[in-house]
Amino acid sequence: MLENAPIFNVLNSFINVFRSVPFIILLVAIIPITRLIVGTSIGTAAAVVPLVFYAGPYIARLVENSLLEVDPGVIEAAESMGATPWQIVFKFIIPEALSSLILAFTIATIGLIGASAMAGAIGGGGLGDLAITYGYQRFDTQTMLITVGILIVMVQGLQSFGNITAKKIRRR
Repeated sequence: MLENAPIFNVLNSFINVFRSVPFIILLVAIIPITRLIVGTSIGTAAAVVPLVFYAGPYIARLVENSLLEVDPGVIEAAESMGATPWQIVFKFIIPEALSSLILAFTIATIGLIGASAMAGAIGGGGLGDLAITYGYQRFDTQTMLITVGILIVMVQGLQSFGNITAKKIRRR
């Protein structure tokens, strides 16, 4: 619906390029862009820029996959009832894909937790910075284990919440 091949091809290429680069390399590779945007290449504000460059394409691909899962018969039925393209999107496609979208955003959030922990390498703050500064650099195994434990609890909690929420609203 409302396909725009030139825009799709440009965005698809952009998404594929940024998804191909591991986050830790992306973090360093876009330091000039980060400096241009926030004025520094270290700290919490500087960590946000590469996180956006990492998460945007990742989330876009997850959303695309969720929307492509919608049965074409649903769209045909909506068209046969005279629904406008916007009505088809908001009243048929999104409700049909909502469970899958919730799971996709759960995966994206967990990916962002991992990426934000890596942002500790540039002083991005948070658990990653704590683990690197106090655990790794000072050889404090207990700090590393506690940090890993907190990350595991966070990820498990988010995944469970996403699974339960998606199951409650699943239409099938």
